[in-house]
Amino acid sequence: MIKAILVFNNHGKPRLTRFYTHYPEDMQQQIVRETFHLVSKRDENVCNFLEGGTLIGGSDYKLIYRHYATLYFVFCVDSSESELGILDLIQVLVETLDKCFENVCELDLIFHVDKVHYILSELCMGGMVLETNMTEIITRIEEQSKLEKQEAGIAGAPARAVSTIKEMNIPQKIKDIKLPDLPSLKF
Repeated sequence: MIKAILVFNNHGKPRLTRFYTHYPEDMQQQIVRETFHLVSKRDENVCNFLEGGTLIGGSDYKLIYRHYATLYFVFCVDSSESELGILDLIQVLVETLDKCFENVCELDLIFHVDKVHYILSELCMGGMVLETNMTEIITRIEEQSKLEKQEAGIAGAPARAVSTIKEMNIPQKIKDIKLPDLPSLKF
């Protein structure tokens, strides 16, 4: 089972954190720092998995990571997960982000955090892998984008209605109404 997914830059700044086990916020920050120190000090030519840090579970857990340009993608998993399977999952995540953002960079993770979390939710939920087929994930993301555009159209309807009413010049139209003469009533 996946315990946490962490993405941070070369300086240790977290760009995406998803914990599937509850930790207080200060403990999460300590875990990110410890994980960064464990992963960043390793040479490029060593394997991409190592024993988990003391804060996240020690030898019972593994840190599996990939370093792309300025970002580290780190999955903390228990011993039941396959290291190579998780490396493949990281590759699917990065390729999906790359397709969605056309050559993904750190700024995409910062400015489109909602979309990144949606992609991650399509990939895994509750610490369990849901989908590894990139085309399926991208199809779901495109469907979500269509829904968001439709909702934006509905949300914009009140503003369009107000501008239409303003253009109608209702006070002038009321003045222009011709009422028929009413018969006078005699008592």
